[in-house]
Amino acid sequence: EDRTHNNNKCMASHVRLPVLFVSHGAPPLLDDPTWPSELRAWGDAVVAAQAPVSHVLVVSAHWEAAPASLTSPEPDHLVYDFAGFPQKYYQLEYRCPPAHELALLVQAALGEVRLTQRGLDHGAYIPLMALLGTRLPTLQLSLPTLKPQQLYALGERLAPLRDAGVLVVCSGFTTHNLGWVADADSPTCNPPQASAAFDQWANDAVGRGDVKALLEWERQAPFAREAHPSTEHWAPLYVALGASGGVRGRSVVDGFWYGLAKRSWQFD
Repeated sequence: EDRTHNNNKCMASHVRLPVLFVSHGAPPLLDDPTWPSELRAWGDAVVAAQAPVSHVLVVSAHWEAAPASLTSPEPDHLVYDFAGFPQKYYQLEYRCPPAHELALLVQAALGEVRLTQRGLDHGAYIPLMALLGTRLPTLQLSLPTLKPQQLYALGERLAPLRDAGVLVVCSGFTTHNLGWVADADSPTCNPPQASAAFDQWANDAVGRGDVKALLEWERQAPFAREAHPSTEHWAPLYVALGASGGVRGRSVVDGFWYGLAKRSWQFD
């Protein structure tokens, strides 16, 4: 059962919150027999082990806009940015309390930030529905570029928010080739060799904190552009790396979904 946020909760935090990179699926993720429970266990562990989480800032693969932009602090709608799914997924709701305080924090951290009337897209609300049992004030920050070095620098500027009770969630997919999905006969089918090899490389690089290799992923990773024919689902990882200071990431969720690597990491 969802619980609403207490707006009187103090934002001050004496423990730095982690940064999460979450592989997210299309809306049917919510009906998968195992993936939602994996995400909920992860979210519960973060909330239980860390300082109080008062706000959530999401960077999703599904919103590219420059300059850096924020969704509406007064959320009144979602963006149903997907097609061809059952009608029930277009009736999903994710109601959050107002996030004016968070907007001010992000503006202070980044300087030039454009406020919009946009709602959260499915790269934000689908994983958050599974991850968190509490509806917290939530904003989504756009990807102002897809260049790894610039996104890493953006993440560095967001790092102080972690000391103010803000959980930074970067939402993408460790591999994202929709041709593999079309060829898959079930969610649990064996992944293509390219997906498995890229996933292993990524987990090794993240696990040892090898920022240089990750920034040079197109040259260093096996099957790089097969795993990511376009790069927007890989790009949020660089925000997570920057916000965490390039520390080693801990793999929390792994496995494959219709051939795509759903690997997800926590950066403490």
